[in-house]
Order: sequence, then structure tokens, then C-alpha cells
Amino acid sequence: MQSSIIRFETEPDFFIHAEGWGDASAPPILLLHGGGQTHHSWGDTAQRLAERGWYAITYDARGHGNSSWSSKGAYLVDALVSDLKAIIHQVGGKPAIIGASMGGITALVLEGESAESLTSAIILVDIAPKAEQKGIERIFAFMSSHLESGFASLEEAADAVASYLPQRSRKDNYSRLEKNLRFRNGRYYWHWDPTMLKVWKDATPDQQIAYEERLFVAAQNLKAPTLIVRGGMSDVVSDRVMAEFLDAVPHVRSLTVSGAGHMVAGDSNHAFTNAVIQFLEEVYPA
Repeated sequence: MQSSIIRFETEPDFFIHAEGWGDASAPPILLLHGGGQTHHSWGDTAQRLAERGWYAITYDARGHGNSSWSSKGAYLVDALVSDLKAIIHQVGGKPAIIGASMGGITALVLEGESAESLTSAIILVDIAPKAEQKGIERIFAFMSSHLESGFASLEEAADAVASYLPQRSRKDNYSRLEKNLRFRNGRYYWHWDPTMLKVWKDATPDQQIAYEERLFVAAQNLKAPTLIVRGGMSDVVSDRVMAEFLDAVPHVRSLTVSGAGHMVAGDSNHAFTNAVIQFLEEVYPA
């Protein structure tokens, strides 16, 4: 199945790079990746959704991949939500949204803080209003490593990923990994704006507490059918974090994908995609 490149303008001269799969007149689904990733992180999920009758759109969040980088360092959730609103307006209708980590937070705030529902369904991938701090610190440590120096080769970058994701089988084909890197001055660098990580890490403890409270309130105001998919080996959304979330928001459904870590779609793409399709066929049929 062939895909098409899409360009959304979310601010004057600020563009979001996207890829569309399927019939553009079909019910739309937006797939939002996690921090430090690109729209290529969804594996075959978008194509599978298109084959089942939806129009699947994956896009690079601001500061990632081929999307614009913010000269003002606007990488907090409000800027991400603003982009998502603009994209929904241009796509039309009420799309379903699948959001992983950062993308899930974006979807959560969008829907939970809107007076009227803007989506038909939401799937949160390994994200909850409160996360395990050790897992977040491990993500930041991985994103910080090689930030300035980059990698001498794709194999060196693959070694770093394998160290961070030991549960994932090592692949000799680096084509997908290469899409998440930029080649510059003879070295490979991650395909995202380094300023973004600094903005995230500069949050004070008080700001973090207020942020979690904001997410809990948004979660309690979710109006669209919602599913949270957790990785069984996740160090970000633990059993305890999941239980707290479901206690606070009992109308949200939950599913655990065993053998997957925080990056559920990448660790176990087949099981993840099947679960997504089963949920969407019930609440948002093509």
C-alpha cells in the first residue's frame, strides 16, 4: 500500500510533516509518537489500520523528524496540543487518536480540557497522569547520551538502542533506525531538537506536581471512549501507576501487552496493533 506525504501548517510558517495511509475520505486516525521518536516509530500499525478501512495519519511532532523546530523552545504540552488542534481542524471531523508517551499526554490534555469532545476515541500507549520517576530518568539519560557527539555509524547507534531496549531483538537492517537520525558532518545525530530536552528537564518539582494534577483532572474529564495500553515490562507505567489511574478514571479501559516495555508498538507491534484494531472496531468502526 502506498502512502502520501502531508504538510500541515499549524502556525504561520511552522509546518508539521506527516504521512497518510489509506483512503483520505475514510474515518481518520491520528498516530502521535513519543518524545525523541518520529512518525516512523509505529512500525506497520498505520498500514494495518488503512487495510482495515481507516485513514491513518502519522506525523512528526514539532522539533522531531522533518517537522519545524521551534526557535522559541516551545516544546511543552500546550504547544503540542495547539498543533494537534490545528491538524484536527485541517483533517476534519472527529478523528480517533493513538498517542504514545508524549503523544498520549498531548491527546489526554486535548480531550480532557476541551468543552466538547474533539475525538471519537483515544488510545493512550504506556502513559498515565503520574509516571514512575526512575523510568522517566532512564529515558532522559538515553536521550542525553551522544546528544553532542552523535554516532560514527548506524551500528554504533544500534548498540545504544540495544543497550536501552534489551528486551527487543537486535536487527541487522538499520533502515528504520536511520529514519530517526540525521547525517551531518560525517556523523549521525538524533532527529530531534536538543533544546527540547533542556526545556523538559528544567521543570521544577512544584511545576511537576502541578503538571501531574493537571493531567489527572484532564483524565477525569475524558469524554471519548478511551483505552490505555501498557507494556507489561514498562518502567514508566507500573502496575501501581496503572491501578491509581484506573481508580481515578474508572470509565477508561486497560490492556497490558506482555513482553513489551515503554515503547509498546515497537516492542510488540503485532500484538499492539491487534488490540488497537479490536477496540476501534467496537467504538469507531471504519
